[in-house]
Amino acid sequence: MQGKEDILSLIDIKLLVDTFYERIQKDDLLELIFNERIKDNWPEHLDKMYRFWQTVLLEEYTYGGRPFPPHAQLPIDEKHFNQWLALFTRTVDELFSGDKAAEAKWRANKMATMFQSKLAYLRNNPFNIV
Repeated sequence: MQGKEDILSLIDIKLLVDTFYERIQKDDLLELIFNERIKDNWPEHLDKMYRFWQTVLLEEYTYGGRPFPPHAQLPIDEKHFNQWLALFTRTVDELFSGDKAAEAKWRANKMATMFQSKLAYLRNNPFNIV
């Protein structure tokens, strides 16, 4: 069996994102939240995620959005973030190995922590604007 390669190209990013979101769409906890929000716009969402991770991991600056605001009003809490992170980590570990794979998991963990913190703040201070 050949060893896994690291995340080195847009092709790798697309494999990671496509595999991860296929799992999200079949997950008992997460599928409803994602499908209600994204509806029939999965191609657009996936393209945005390709560009996001391409920017973050490959330093090819193709993403220009703000990742938090679309999540601000979702009915999500710690269990959702834990499941999202578990699926992401498992996907990375099954497909890749190396520094960029480790960075992807680290960044996903930091993002989940930051999003949870921002959501807690907004829920405790509902008159603040995101």
